Amino acid sequence: MHEASIRRYAALAVPRYTSFPTAADFVPVTPDTTSRWLRQIGPQEAVSLYIHVPYCKEICHYCGCHSKMAVRESVVENFVIALLSEIKTVSSNLTARPQVVHLHWGGGTPSILDVDQFERIIAALRLAFDFHPEMEHAIELDPRTVTPVLADALAQMGVNRASLGVQDVDGRVQKAIGRIQPIETVIRATNLLREAGIERLNFDLIYGLPYQTVETLRETCERVAALKPDRIACFGYAHLPQRRANQRLIDASVLPDTEERFAQAAVVTESFVRLGYQPVGIDHFALPHDELAIAAANGTLNRNFQGYTTDSCQTLIGLGPSSISQYPAGYAQNISDVGQYSRRVNAGELVTVRGYFMRESDRVRAGIISALMCNFRVDLNEAAPEMEFADEMALLRPLASDGLVEVRDRVISATEDGKPLIRLVAAAFDEFRRGNVQSFSLAV
Repeated sequence: MHEASIRRYAALAVPRYTSFPTAADFVPVTPDTTSRWLRQIGPQEAVSLYIHVPYCKEICHYCGCHSKMAVRESVVENFVIALLSEIKTVSSNLTARPQVVHLHWGGGTPSILDVDQFERIIAALRLAFDFHPEMEHAIELDPRTVTPVLADALAQMGVNRASLGVQDVDGRVQKAIGRIQPIETVIRATNLLREAGIERLNFDLIYGLPYQTVETLRETCERVAALKPDRIACFGYAHLPQRRANQRLIDASVLPDTEERFAQAAVVTESFVRLGYQPVGIDHFALPHDELAIAAANGTLNRNFQGYTTDSCQTLIGLGPSSISQYPAGYAQNISDVGQYSRRVNAGELVTVRGYFMRESDRVRAGIISALMCNFRVDLNEAAPEMEFADEMALLRPLASDGLVEVRDRVISATEDGKPLIRLVAAAFDEFRRGNVQSFSLAV
């Protein structure tokens, strides 16, 4: 692909498509709707749970998550009390006991909770749900918070996958993003988790950070791969200081430009493939034996709010402020403000404020976008035989002319050059993006 094309396409802002419609397109939805959707969950139906812990000890400059700095231990304890109230209220709206096959803790920093708080939350969840004996129980961790006590406690809770936020191992980059975390800290956290019996590990990295170069990123990839995590995700940094005050601490003048970002994304893929990892969709890599790599190879890969996954559940129940639930009928998002969240759940209320009611045409488009994001290919003859997509085909023509996508007999396939830009191909099927300019991350 010509450099001019790289500049033109990679600089475009498009959603990450962890859902369709995206959260940017949600509309007001009432708690009564969530209550109805909860009551429709059948006995022993397989569901996923997501718990959002909205606090960190400190906020990193690059962070785009719904999180706040906890200055006192009482703040975290008050959140735990509110979360327990929400779990109880959600349980009271269930007419059956679903079976949890995936449980994911995110944030924020879930490891800001102490052992007693973790145990109380797990006990409350067990009252409301049945845990499948082979449930995947995953947690996001800041390597700096991993201690022998925490690692052992997580293992006793049944955690069997941990995701470590590594971001970058270069000292200059770490200083620029406000997260000093020597590689020795990551090595120690990795060893402690494995010694406790938590052997399935994910590492999260970021490219496009201040002072990063192709050379420093190659070094980061090699040092990370030496620790043999099962999965690695490397996301492009989304610099949105107009929406995130903490990102104003980053000097935009030392951020890599569009061409450098594209080169960085390419060297990440080249490095991890060379070091024995299989590419999984975009931004993700897994060792060949890992379930994610196997799913990518056999066409069963899925995508949800946590990114690429083997989770095929139709229902994901989100708990905690700002968390998003997914039901067969649509999406429901909790209120983000922690204070309002706490007051309302402690009063016994569900706290849905936004969401989306899925139409049949939305389901079709969601399936098309998911197929593109997971498999880089979709056959519209199978996915939507009754829909014409004339406008979408028109939007794809420039991408086809530039060698990013092939369209033959309504079968759409990304080329090798086009795979890093697959979000642009997916966006052609996103009706909400037409005439609706939102702030999203760059295409690369």
